[in-house]
Amino acid sequence: MWALAKKEFNAFFQSSTGVLILCVYLGLNGAFLWAMQGPFNLLDSGYAQLDGLFMLSPWVFLFLLPAIGMRMLAEERRTGTLEWLLTKPLSEMQVVVGKWLAGMMLVVLALLPTVVYALSVYQLGNPVGNLDLGSTLGSYLGLLFLASAYLSLSLFTSAITDNPIVAFVLGMLLSLIFYAGFDQLASLDALKSQSLLVLNLGISEHYTSISRGVVDSRDVVYFVGLTCVSLAAARTALQSRNW
Repeated sequence: MWALAKKEFNAFFQSSTGVLILCVYLGLNGAFLWAMQGPFNLLDSGYAQLDGLFMLSPWVFLFLLPAIGMRMLAEERRTGTLEWLLTKPLSEMQVVVGKWLAGMMLVVLALLPTVVYALSVYQLGNPVGNLDLGSTLGSYLGLLFLASAYLSLSLFTSAITDNPIVAFVLGMLLSLIFYAGFDQLASLDALKSQSLLVLNLGISEHYTSISRGVVDSRDVVYFVGLTCVSLAAARTALQSRNW
């Protein structure tokens, strides 16, 4: 499984996919956080904080994570290499988890350069060091959990089709529903009595909670559970080709 994850990670950089994803993520962050005027600009916020990064990243990930996951299983099914892969001592679940690990390694690689933003804000604060490190670390942890959920959902959509474009669109739509859809449902008058329950079904509520710097076990269980259920669904979708 680790060998598959390493092979898949290296494959990102054997083509232009990995470099393109890193450039898009860092380029958009740099433009919105430092150059362009707006609610995400760190210099205009008046506070030593990285809220702009953690508000912007979920929306950028909404496009990039389905782009990472769309080919992982759909392309294997389309080209017929999935059967060859399963002749190795690997189960369907190990294949899915190996691909998920490769995607998460790419996410970590994309987030590492943003530490420069934290160091810059730390130095620019008045006084120097006036940065809430607990909230910042919690927000980074929340981003990793959010990326894990998006990627696992995208792997599921990649497993149910052999068309990468269809997998991309479905992965983006499913991630959007989990991130913002439940918030919209909770605002409906018909669901006001159950609004708290509906909110807790969505990603946004738990991501916002972790971003405050307080790691609640309920939020961790939610993200771990959503990731595991999505990966298990992807495995079932792969197994269904034999039914």
